[in-house]
Amino acid sequence: MPSARRTARQSRRMALGLLTALMTTATVQAAELDVSDARLRLMPGDLPAAGYFRLHNAGDERVTLTGADSDAFERVMLHRTVQEDGMSSMHGVSELEVAPGDTLEFAPKGYHLMLMQRSQPLAVGDALEVTLEFADAPPLPVTFDVVSPAAL
Repeated sequence: MPSARRTARQSRRMALGLLTALMTTATVQAAELDVSDARLRLMPGDLPAAGYFRLHNAGDERVTLTGADSDAFERVMLHRTVQEDGMSSMHGVSELEVAPGDTLEFAPKGYHLMLMQRSQPLAVGDALEVTLEFADAPPLPVTFDVVSPAAL
């Protein structure tokens, strides 16, 4: 019969092994998501900013983008611009799926992040961290270049 000390040591090893496996899985999945061309269109005053980027899923599983967050803004929402009868309107989006091998583009007149109620000063040329949130993957911090509206 194993001693209590030996049993406790085996339990700790198993727990450490499980924790290591879980952390490795999260790291691999996060590494399979690639964000490029991340830009934040900064509007003057208290007007909302817009975030644009490309999200590529290089993994073997579908991922679901559910939102985003930034310390520089009170609210960050997923939005889509829709053209109907010559009129443009924005609609909130609760989630977006990205299939394996696909790239989801956030661009003017399409999907974008709407960043509202700025809580800290920002200027063109700054870098801003925005964390993308997923239903089935760990959060992904992304550095956005702050650009003027004329740059897009």
